[in-house]
Amino acid sequence: MTDRRSSAGGRGSATRFRTDSRAGSAVVGKALEAAIVVLYVGLLTTTLYAGAIPEYRTAAGQEVADRTLADASADVRAAVPPNASSVNATARVELPATIRGEEYAIRVDGRQLVLDHPHDAVGGRTPLALPRTVDSIDGRWESRDGAVVRVRGGTGGLDVDLDGRRT
Repeated sequence: MTDRRSSAGGRGSATRFRTDSRAGSAVVGKALEAAIVVLYVGLLTTTLYAGAIPEYRTAAGQEVADRTLADASADVRAAVPPNASSVNATARVELPATIRGEEYAIRVDGRQLVLDHPHDAVGGRTPLALPRTVDSIDGRWESRDGAVVRVRGGTGGLDVDLDGRRT
């Protein structure tokens, strides 16, 4: 063992170091630095994937759902002629394949379109502004299918059908 005297403080306090223990302190220091970095990255990843990112995906998914419903409602309105009693028309509607990474459905409820999504915070409904000549509206679109609006002249007015067709 070597004996080194410290001149700090002027009192001549003795500090003893073993030559083999000083080399271990650098390894322990680097190991602690690596552990802190791993802990920081782990906490950051957990925070983002458990809190911020799912909330953002849900908010963005709800925005896409709202736009999808608005566009689908406009497409249905555009497919129905305003002053026609005898018509047989078909119009294709473009829908996103997924919202928030999952498939969804759009269905008719009375005179409203309803977007049903597996995630509870994503979805919605919008009214359909259709001419008085429309007697009935019915049907459902699945996002994995192609979406078509069929308009036919009925007995007293027009029948509108949302038809899902595999593409």
